[in-house]
Amino acid sequence: MILREVGIFEAKTHLSEIIQAVESGQGYYITKRGVKVAELRPVAMEKRPLRRGGAGKSGFWMSPDFNDTPEDFGEYV
Repeated sequence: MILREVGIFEAKTHLSEIIQAVESGQGYYITKRGVKVAELRPVAMEKRPLRRGGAGKSGFWMSPDFNDTPEDFGEYV
């Protein structure tokens, strides 16, 4: 991502437009008298850990014949 430079006064004056650009993926360096003092960029999406094992919790029921082949299965093949 290429970060554009914008002065404090311009950033303050056009903050709404700059935020819209950041939401679209654009990044900015905020400068004070030509010196970079801050960086403004989109926030990275949070990755939630993968949770497995829902069947092990209470309230889950599986028929005892779940793995058995149905009697009429041959009709579908």
